[in-house]
Amino acid sequence: MKKCSIALAVLAVSATAAAQSSVTIFGIVDTAVSHYSVKSVPYGVAPLANPQQFAAARQRSQTALSSGGMLPSRLGFRGTEDLGGGLAAGFWLEGPMSNDDGATPLNFTRRSTLSLSGSFGELRVGRDYTPTFWLQTLFDPFSNSGVGSSAIGSVSANLNRIAALAGGGPLNPNTTGGAADNYARASNMIGYVLPPNLGGFYGQAQFSLHENTKESELPGSPSRRGHNQGFRLGYANGPLDVAMSYTQSIAIDAVLPTGAATERKIANANFGASYDFGAAKLFTQLSRVQDRSSASVPIAFGALSSDTRDTYTGALVGVTVPVGPGVIRASYAHVKFKDDAGAVPRNPFAPDPDASLSKFAVGYVHNLSKRTALYATVARIRIRNGQNNPVMAIATGGAATYLSSGNALGGYAPRSATGYDFGIQHVF
Repeated sequence: MKKCSIALAVLAVSATAAAQSSVTIFGIVDTAVSHYSVKSVPYGVAPLANPQQFAAARQRSQTALSSGGMLPSRLGFRGTEDLGGGLAAGFWLEGPMSNDDGATPLNFTRRSTLSLSGSFGELRVGRDYTPTFWLQTLFDPFSNSGVGSSAIGSVSANLNRIAALAGGGPLNPNTTGGAADNYARASNMIGYVLPPNLGGFYGQAQFSLHENTKESELPGSPSRRGHNQGFRLGYANGPLDVAMSYTQSIAIDAVLPTGAATERKIANANFGASYDFGAAKLFTQLSRVQDRSSASVPIAFGALSSDTRDTYTGALVGVTVPVGPGVIRASYAHVKFKDDAGAVPRNPFAPDPDASLSKFAVGYVHNLSKRTALYATVARIRIRNGQNNPVMAIATGGAATYLSSGNALGGYAPRSATGYDFGIQHVF
């Protein structure tokens, strides 16, 4: 009888523990037949001097079985445990999948967080989505995915990627290049999320540790490269949703033993809004990104310094229209790059140093069930003066790249891109 009582007590404790915690396996499998095409055209006087070297136009294209035409494929595990007193512990592990070939190794680079939540909100640590990425995804009819993804998001991602690759080397001895892309996600993150019961207000704040090694004999050590901070604040009530976000990341930060210093910061400010009229849902975004680089070299009577602030301004309008079991999606975006030459006067006879691009996308999603959908998307990009800045050379996806050769005298410049996705998605 005593053994039976002990067994029943163990089962009761186990049942209570199970009731207080939960673990969920979730994911998305998304596969499409996709086509990507990019076009490069000659510019400047060099093609006039070498007509055989520079043909009229060059085009590259690729047709592929892609993964993530509507939403990126993923596999994840999340869970919570009730700690009592209104407190709960939670974890979220989410990794990418390339289900077209199954070759993506199991990792959790999409999100890897541990959290403690209660009436005060949620404290979250690990690797997580940035406030900028959240806003640019939620206020885009195409959820910033596939060939229809936001041109604003593509430019922001390209800028952070190129800036990250510029790090390392003798000007930044504490770190290596290619490790500070903080556009979509930030690692080594300490974050806070507002509680959900604030009358429609929502938001988050993040701070990322750079984790670089401090060297006492090196001036300016440690480098802050990789540091990222930002916030998002919004209000959602019925059909209306409005939000703003701001993030700042450090791509380069170094002081040499000679006293020379260099720093590069990328600041990204965004505003987004949507309103659901029932018959249609409208989206809009405004964005301003500042790429600030400063340098200082000591001289006998002071220091020589420079400070440039290149800017990228963007706007997007979009709409989704329910049609039976499906929805039509469309968006138009425009991004302009303005070059800042610092204190150097601009030569009015020199070529225009700025650049701009526009993108139009339209698509249709047909829901076969609550979890499975067929979709089709087509997009077109047009670039002006793309030779002035590789950040503006965005495509619709894939491996086809622009011929961006040449210099001030001329060469090939990115001009346009097209793409389409025809796919199926299943959510579990």
